[in-house]
Amino acid sequence: MRNDSEIRDKRNVCYADIESGLWGWQCKSSIIAKENCALRCLSPSCYELIYESDPLEEGEKDFVRSQEYKYCMHSAEK
Repeated sequence: MRNDSEIRDKRNVCYADIESGLWGWQCKSSIIAKENCALRCLSPSCYELIYESDPLEEGEKDFVRSQEYKYCMHSAEK
């Protein structure tokens, strides 16, 4: 994924898959669970690197990790 529109398109597909139940009920159990599943769907390797050991929690906004994740996606998957 090289650009933001590709990432946005893939994110929409991930959310649709989560909503359809493809990722299991736990991914639909809360807004933050859905977000963690979407991050994992978008880039399993970047999710593992940045979020797996400390997933986002309800109400958490982690700008630093968000930027690291975005950078990882732009650089690792070229």
